[in-house]
Amino acid sequence: MTSDTGSDLANPLPIAQALIRRPSVTPADEGALDVLQGALEALGFACRRYPFGEVDNLYARLGTGAPCFMFAGHTDVVPPGDEAGWQRAPFAAEEAEGVLWGRGAADMKGAIAAMVAAVKRHLDAAGQPEGSIAFLITGDEEGPAVNGTKAVLKALEAEGERFDHCLVGEPTNPNALGDTIKSGRRGSLNCEITVVGRQGHVAYPERAENPIPRLLVLLERLLARKLDEGAPHFQPSNLEITTVDVGNPTTNVIPAEAKARFNIRFNIAHKGADLIRWIEDEAAKVEMNFDGEVKTDIKVSGEAFLTPAGPFTSLLQDCVEAETGRRPALTTGGGTSDARFIHAYGPVAEFGLVGATMHQVDERVAVSDIESLTRIYTRILDRYFQDTPA
Repeated sequence: MTSDTGSDLANPLPIAQALIRRPSVTPADEGALDVLQGALEALGFACRRYPFGEVDNLYARLGTGAPCFMFAGHTDVVPPGDEAGWQRAPFAAEEAEGVLWGRGAADMKGAIAAMVAAVKRHLDAAGQPEGSIAFLITGDEEGPAVNGTKAVLKALEAEGERFDHCLVGEPTNPNALGDTIKSGRRGSLNCEITVVGRQGHVAYPERAENPIPRLLVLLERLLARKLDEGAPHFQPSNLEITTVDVGNPTTNVIPAEAKARFNIRFNIAHKGADLIRWIEDEAAKVEMNFDGEVKTDIKVSGEAFLTPAGPFTSLLQDCVEAETGRRPALTTGGGTSDARFIHAYGPVAEFGLVGATMHQVDERVAVSDIESLTRIYTRILDRYFQDTPA
């Protein structure tokens, strides 16, 4: 497979531009993985595609031995929104005055380009390592995340593929390159509650069963519980109601149904299954003596996890500090990422570009940051294969 990333794979900028010019809004790929596969095959990687449903994914490996260091990430992006609001076209990948503009520049095509260029520099300086380097790149991280990393990892495990340590290129830095490494993430639970009553006239409530008070009582019971005070390395868990819907356009009708949705971001003090049981128990209590039904639809999109501080995280911190002069903090805040699936298979951490403009109009990153990230990733590879962490 040919690549349109240019002949110099040690330069991350043209790779990033080639990726951004593919409008790979989830689940469309639009050739983004072809760009990456072409570059990796030029470096000697054996590449395999793993399509699941509408989603295409790429796994690439250089070498067969241990240890295996794996880069992970995604080429899918969120929609650009109103393109007229962009200063520069979201998929033109323009570089102007030292800034690379475009959807995915920060999250996270810039980091993927830095990974490829880092591998090229490492191979040029040190040759192929005794172990292996792998890439796991999905097209489903910004979407349901069902047919991407989660599905590929299961398939790779069945094929006997293993990795020893993984680095995900999410934009972990809030303000400046070198701020933070994500060494864990909170879990995420989404719940939809539907209370089904009986419609009737407001003047004759005895002939109806109003679902709204029951819904409000259930929400109040759930909110009354303080989930925890936090956990080591984690902020407190929180439950946030995101919508309450009745959809009743009239003033004199008791509605038949009321709905609400909420999300819980939870730390390692909880397991998703335990939270599900708690919600279902509360729903059952509210349903008692109610001539209707309280239904719950609960999904856990990822469990909380922590990669303990140790040789691996120290290696990452050392390499970032050597390049930026800042020793990054190990943090667990923010949203979710595909690391929530990877941690079940081996140690994982996240470090990428500055995420200040990710998912926004005019997403952009400094070209100098992409170069610095390339040097950081190169240091990581050099150090890793000199002295593999336990």
